[in-house]
Amino acid sequence: MLRIQKQDLLKWFAAGAKPRENWKIGTEHEKFVFHIDNLERVGYFGKSGISDLLNKLARENNWEKISENNNTIALKDETGASISLEPGGQLELSGTPLDNLHQTCKETGKHLKMMKEAMKELGLSMIGLGYDPKWSRSDQKWMPKGRYEIMKNYMPKVGQLGLDMMLRTCTIQVNLDYLNEKDMVQKFQISLALQSVATALFANSPFIEGKESGYLSSRAIVWTDTDPDRTGVPKIVFDPNFGYESWLNYILNVPMYFIYRDGKYIDVSGKSFLDFMDGNLDGFKGEYPTMKDWEDHITIAFPEVRLKQYLEMRGADGGPWNIICALPALWVGLLYDSESQSEAYNLAKPLMNTNLLEEGRISAAKFGLGGKLGNKSIQDIALEMLTISSSGLARRNQLDNRGMDERQFLDPLFDIVKNKQTGAEKLLQKYNNSWNGDINKIFTDNAF
Repeated sequence: MLRIQKQDLLKWFAAGAKPRENWKIGTEHEKFVFHIDNLERVGYFGKSGISDLLNKLARENNWEKISENNNTIALKDETGASISLEPGGQLELSGTPLDNLHQTCKETGKHLKMMKEAMKELGLSMIGLGYDPKWSRSDQKWMPKGRYEIMKNYMPKVGQLGLDMMLRTCTIQVNLDYLNEKDMVQKFQISLALQSVATALFANSPFIEGKESGYLSSRAIVWTDTDPDRTGVPKIVFDPNFGYESWLNYILNVPMYFIYRDGKYIDVSGKSFLDFMDGNLDGFKGEYPTMKDWEDHITIAFPEVRLKQYLEMRGADGGPWNIICALPALWVGLLYDSESQSEAYNLAKPLMNTNLLEEGRISAAKFGLGGKLGNKSIQDIALEMLTISSSGLARRNQLDNRGMDERQFLDPLFDIVKNKQTGAEKLLQKYNNSWNGDINKIFTDNAF
């Protein structure tokens, strides 16, 4: 077998580049699943467990089952979409790469309808939030996936809140394409510099264990104490010579979690992928990684924006249906129109400072639109972002069957900025008024 060289991995990134006409939109969203009768999060095993739900979805919708140790852990359909499991049983739809936001929103609606029909018979429901509002870490039930067992054991060695990230958070992400290396660099720099603004706009997790957490995005604050080797704002992204090679070096220096052999995950947590490439991995001397090992390894870096063979926007809380559609709309409008991309770069450029952005992450998590990025108000930056994005979506001129373009999906975000009230602040208002401090009300008022 030929040994993988760094040059092969650079080619792997370059292979992600696509002509503009082939750019797609890939949307991912996670939801918490709970039992309607007692509001408890759903474990894998037992009556009306996640296993029952996945098998029912597969049977009734003709989705292919993916198994590990005879447990169904994911589903896949013929379009390339998949339903997968996060460590605490959060269900994620990784959508099909699509051409426009009308298709994205239609896919999301179809998915939620399919989920609700399957869950109704099992006495289950689900909710879109950034952080579990009620249950403690010890209340959570781990999913039977080998990689999660390894991460579970490693996380407490490198941060205080990694297990909470795994068990108690949900997000919405969008995956976007790039034209070439130069285009990738600019898109990466724009989206990393503005990611905290997205965190503020989508803040939707103000509770921990039934009480106010003191943050509008409890999910975002958890990520600040998870694992400094693989999270946050990689400073190399703003270097003048940033490109595939410097990103590759960053990823190669992220400590490993596992290798997968003969259907089993083997714990090599904390060890070096560079040693693996040199045939010097402890316990595997003389063995070299495959491209599949590389593709596994790149999934275990968790910065605010991540480059694989596309760029992932990772800064938003989970939320309701209209917010799921708004997240890809925001970034598509900014990055899939050349005029908007240029304007977004000018907006982001003064913010391209790692220390400023790390402080901004905390400010966005705590204060939402009331936070600051350097000396600029996040509220003001958010309005500029939305204005640029809206113009970009107008120029894309992708129309639905009613003749409406993609700008409609930004409406919830314009409302948030206009009213200066995030989803989190709406939840706090209910909690302190009509709910009278009863967190259980969130499951009836805000379930899908």
